[in-house]
Amino acid sequence: MTTTDPVVVRAACPHDCPDTCAMLVTVSDGRAVELRGDPDHPFTRGGLCVKVNNYIDKVYSPDRLLYPMRRTGPKGSGRFGRISWDEALDEIVSRFRSAIAEHGPESIMPVSYLGTEGVLNGLNVGDPFFNKLGATISERTYCDSGSCTAYAMTIGATAGVDPESLVHSRYIIIWACNMVSTNLHLWPVVAEAQRRGAKVVVIDPVRHRTAKRADWYIPIRPGTDGALALAMMNVIITEGLTDEAYVRDHTVGYAELVERVRQYTPEWAAGETGIPAEDIRTLAREYAGTQPSMIRIGVAIERHAGGGQTVRAIACLPALVGAWRRVGGGLLQLPLWAFPVNFGALMHPELLTPGTRVVNQFLLGRALTGEMALDPPITALMVYNSNPMVVCPEQGKLAAGLAREDLFTVVSDHFLTDTARYADIVLPATTQLEQHDIMFSWGHFYLSLNTPAVAPLGEAVSNTELFRRLAAGMGFTEECFTRTDEEMLAESFDWSAPALEGITLESLRRTGWARLNLPSADEYAPHANGGFPTPSGKTEFASSVAAEAGNFVLPLFRQGSNEFQAGGVVDPLPHYVPPRETADSAYRLNLISPKSHAYLNSSAGDQPAQRRVQGEQAVTIHPQDAAERGIADGQYVRVFNDRGQFVALARVSDEIATGVVMSPMGAWAKNAKDGSTVNAVNPFAFADLGNAPTFSDTRVEVEAV
Repeated sequence: MTTTDPVVVRAACPHDCPDTCAMLVTVSDGRAVELRGDPDHPFTRGGLCVKVNNYIDKVYSPDRLLYPMRRTGPKGSGRFGRISWDEALDEIVSRFRSAIAEHGPESIMPVSYLGTEGVLNGLNVGDPFFNKLGATISERTYCDSGSCTAYAMTIGATAGVDPESLVHSRYIIIWACNMVSTNLHLWPVVAEAQRRGAKVVVIDPVRHRTAKRADWYIPIRPGTDGALALAMMNVIITEGLTDEAYVRDHTVGYAELVERVRQYTPEWAAGETGIPAEDIRTLAREYAGTQPSMIRIGVAIERHAGGGQTVRAIACLPALVGAWRRVGGGLLQLPLWAFPVNFGALMHPELLTPGTRVVNQFLLGRALTGEMALDPPITALMVYNSNPMVVCPEQGKLAAGLAREDLFTVVSDHFLTDTARYADIVLPATTQLEQHDIMFSWGHFYLSLNTPAVAPLGEAVSNTELFRRLAAGMGFTEECFTRTDEEMLAESFDWSAPALEGITLESLRRTGWARLNLPSADEYAPHANGGFPTPSGKTEFASSVAAEAGNFVLPLFRQGSNEFQAGGVVDPLPHYVPPRETADSAYRLNLISPKSHAYLNSSAGDQPAQRRVQGEQAVTIHPQDAAERGIADGQYVRVFNDRGQFVALARVSDEIATGVVMSPMGAWAKNAKDGSTVNAVNPFAFADLGNAPTFSDTRVEVEAV
């Protein structure tokens, strides 16, 4: 046997995470033998989190799907037999054509999200195929759709603050974000600012890993963050703490805002949030008076009825106090706005049939059970880059819909997920070590190229190759369906954009990653002199976009579309929208379901190492609430409401506020005590902007079992 010297291949973490870590893969004799973080990357610094540090185990897992399979048992049983790719493609094409002939193309629906975040194989990889097919448009507003809508209404599609510049911040508010678990590589930057004298404040219903490292932890009732932000504005304005020159020169709608926030006093907000009025005043004074001040908002900030207006209010704060003037001041949401991604080349919206219906994936259970009374009904489903049985609400309805014998379901994945167990055809997908891809980041300013380290295992294929094969089977002849991965890489970005000056595919092949061509983190203050990408060029306290377009869904969140979908009229000024479900109901506890520490949404939820770290599905409950219900630490409990239930291990702790319980999402139903997880009780209802979810508005009761 001939052996070759080990080689190191540059890769990038594929997960839907703000950190997008640079990785180095050591390959020996065609097999990946070591994976580590790239120590030269300025942001991720050689570190990998618990979700990915054993990624090689995932690649070579004995449970990997390596061949196409056809169902041989009842739906949900997980019984399949191996077939060839030709057989699989023939059956898919035949069933799709039959669905179109009998019911029309809208009877087919794709379901996908960010199981991989790669530009090639991620969010938009199937859009051209389903656009051409005429399938129901899949609206995917799982994450940051409401936040992005509100953010864009207020300050425009700006990248905001360079995360690395937080080292220069003097006052840092981490709002609804467990940074240590979900944005790990930003924490060292915050910790360095803290060592230099910055005060770090965490606002969250849970005293989590990040909150324990803060200088001041402020517990808040779920869904009331907007009340706190508005009361902060009330204090800043009434006490004369505004930056008058910045407000005059770089904002619009200040006079209207003054009148609007007059009603939102700290005393009123204390009743809503549970935060003492004097603490609200102290927070507002310190935030305004300690510059540069910085706010980092997490995904959870949008997940309640008023999530959009909450982000509207928070996005107004930096301009009000002039925080944007200095390096390290402002607001950090999604730096992805800095990347010149060529979304049109990825989505091909010109292939869409005007008027094609739209179904939001949060309604998938209702769509499949007939509760939405769709005409035509959904009779064929294709799932890729997603595990809706774990990530969609109304889990019971979804299981019932997937169990329909007249529903033809195709799932492409690495493993036999909870969703795949209901499939008629299962297809094997490549992992990141087996495919080309290029990654922008929603947490830093570095572009990363992922080079395949090993050949695909078994008969696994990348998503790009999967849709090339499906398009050929359907007889689609447009050029976008025959593009190679190399051609897709070349089309994926506007390489002539100033942000990419000096960066090419060839240079990325040598270096693996490159920082966008922007001022350094020590100099980057993008809105020191205004220049916001809004219609007025200013922070819009009174939003002209809201006044003209109302509520809308950004194209990033809608399959195939290059245009945003406008909704109803929206008040142009930020205001408070209280939680939709209240303690007045029969269910007295407010359930929140944040991201897990060891899982990435449902990814790794079935991996042995991550399951050991995360532990059994649990629910955290305050000692007072536990005592009232006769619940002891370590006891199994039933968490329930009128939507469903799940069984979890009780974790009695004062890390959570009274009246609130927490069960992180990401566990797989097949590993749960009763076959259900937290999304069995979460609602389908949308928030006020961007069709965002309202998972933090969930009321439940808990009882011992």
